[in-house]
Amino acid sequence: MEERPIEPVLVEVTRSGMVESRHRGSVVALTGDGSVALALGDVDSPVYGRSANKPLQAAAMMELGLDIRPELLALVCASHNGEPAHIEGVRRILAGAGLDESALRNTPSLPLYESAAADVLRAGGGKERILQNCSGKHAGMLATCVINGWPVDGYEEPDHPLQETITGVIASVTGEVASHIGVDGCGAPAHAVSLTALARGFAALAGASDSTAPGRVRVAMTAHPDMVGGTGRDVTALMATVPGLMAKDGAEGVLVAALPDGHAVALKLADGSWRGFAAVLLAALDHLGVDTSGAEALRSSPVLGGGRAVGEARAALA
Repeated sequence: MEERPIEPVLVEVTRSGMVESRHRGSVVALTGDGSVALALGDVDSPVYGRSANKPLQAAAMMELGLDIRPELLALVCASHNGEPAHIEGVRRILAGAGLDESALRNTPSLPLYESAAADVLRAGGGKERILQNCSGKHAGMLATCVINGWPVDGYEEPDHPLQETITGVIASVTGEVASHIGVDGCGAPAHAVSLTALARGFAALAGASDSTAPGRVRVAMTAHPDMVGGTGRDVTALMATVPGLMAKDGAEGVLVAALPDGHAVALKLADGSWRGFAAVLLAALDHLGVDTSGAEALRSSPVLGGGRAVGEARAALA
């Protein structure tokens, strides 16, 4: 049995001047011509991209005829906070297809954003499908089914025509057939490809012409980063501060990004943490020579003690 590469430490967490924790993982960075400029850890074995796959799924929906405004397309790519603009946008996508939130089959949840969740609870509400962070993707899937005359019942099942098409597009864009298709947290299929393939898929989207389906995904995400994540989210801040960067986070420590010139990075923290992963992405972009000077605030995240910063989570790339 072939041994997998040892995953190096990518993030160090300090407290009061001492390293308290370390997060291992893998990261790959591609140059504009698609060659590998940096590879640490295991970048060729399959990983679940989780929500980092959403832009690839959205590109497939666009190929199938989904035609919505850019801010709504960004929401189809989102793991949104559940803030009012996000929920209103999901309703707009559904209404455009003649549907309402009762058609959604993602997992009911409260908003990710604590303030939005508190507002829901204060108003006497609770967990709902439309509040869950994947509701934009699911609304886009439903709208795509309506456009193609496919049944909306079971749209999230892997043998539905929509999901079969998405699986094919992911293979085409990444250059790698998914080695495994599981069930994501929201109930939709979760495709497993390598970090290298994910980086190549994002590079393909980021480098596509604005008028193409993949190009429209990149334009939508970079023009509306607030719809892709929301207040306080690293993925939103990365796109807002690094010009042209298309970025998407995924559960269990995944983060992928690319630029129109083809530079791309994909990473996964092995323990599933998100702590410090934006700093790792920036360090990998630095390795590629990308100007990340506007994103200095994301190079570390504070570690608190007694309510004040006493340390930080920072990138530890060799």
